[in-house]
Amino acid sequence: MTPARFEDAVVISGVAQSEIGRRLHRDPRALTVEACVAAVADAGLRLDEIDGLSTYPGAMSVGPGFSGAGVREIHDLLGLDLAWCSSGSEVPGQLGAVVNAMLAVAGGLAQHVLCWRSIWEGTAQGSGRREGYGAGQGRVGGPMAWQLPYGATAANLAGILVNARMNRFGLTREQLGAVPVGNRANAALNPAAIYRAPITLDDYLEARMVSWPLSLYDCDVPCDGATAVVVSRREHAAALDHPAVHVEAVGCAHHDRFMWEYGEDITRISSRWSAAAMWDRTDLRPADVDVAQLYDGFSIFTHCWLEDLGFCGVGEAGAFVEGGTTIARDGALPLNTDGGQLSGGRLHGYGFLHEACLQVRGQAGARQLASRPQVAVVGVGAANSGTTAMLLTGG
Repeated sequence: MTPARFEDAVVISGVAQSEIGRRLHRDPRALTVEACVAAVADAGLRLDEIDGLSTYPGAMSVGPGFSGAGVREIHDLLGLDLAWCSSGSEVPGQLGAVVNAMLAVAGGLAQHVLCWRSIWEGTAQGSGRREGYGAGQGRVGGPMAWQLPYGATAANLAGILVNARMNRFGLTREQLGAVPVGNRANAALNPAAIYRAPITLDDYLEARMVSWPLSLYDCDVPCDGATAVVVSRREHAAALDHPAVHVEAVGCAHHDRFMWEYGEDITRISSRWSAAAMWDRTDLRPADVDVAQLYDGFSIFTHCWLEDLGFCGVGEAGAFVEGGTTIARDGALPLNTDGGQLSGGRLHGYGFLHEACLQVRGQAGARQLASRPQVAVVGVGAANSGTTAMLLTGG
């Protein structure tokens, strides 16, 4: 007998975002509450019907503004009565909080779980230069003790990944630039995006270098904002005033060390395991996907996700995105339709889930695709905190 799938027991009933901006100078808890209250209302629920909370990364912080509010704060601010809650700062990272919520609802521990990710890096970092991941922590341990003293932060490690792919697969900067240029074109239709003015490939190639061969446009944009998601029992779909978003399959597998530079293959990230695990849980295939929302903390991560999800072969993502035609809004695989993190703002993965849900529901406004997607894939994360792949379908 085939075991029951937890995905079949849940729906994503509500999604919402707070105000989003480069430097809003607002209390991050206020931003979090704004998104959470709106998501609960979108789910057709009252606050007293929320009986679960789940967030990433909780109250921890690895840099200025990395976390906006933890479970205890939101529990108190919203006056909730909980049957279950979870908050984790490590694996599977980012969307792992939403997966945990799905498991809790499917297992009967809660009926409606409110999930969120809030961040205020734009304001926290001030008007000066952007601090690298892990900066400002004082004394550090583990691998960072060997990296931060030499300035080896995330951009440097991603640069190593890109160089390795250039050497092995012949990736070019022109190909790498297709994702930032395409994301910016999509951001023009998103009123909440941080940067909306179009850029050309020449603009990309001439931009300030950050860590060769990554330029300014290859790096996500620090911002302030919050995204909230409500996971409910599947039966609640009938009470919604909008199409429910069903979770067809989830993958969170990881079979290597949780560091980019220590893994078995420097040209790849852990998306190869989470993507494979997701496809193992569904009869749908890559050809069935209508839209992709894929992690772009650095543009190269999107290339890795495209390959590992099976849209092209390993090492072929450069050719797949070259020229931008295939990944355009009217292309075979529309990509990051809200501008992603490169233009929309670094909402740390949750913006991709929010956008996928709106597209599947047909409620993405000016950026809604001409043909409402029936299948959307979300891929979030890189390596050091794991990755999550999620396949969504319309109700």
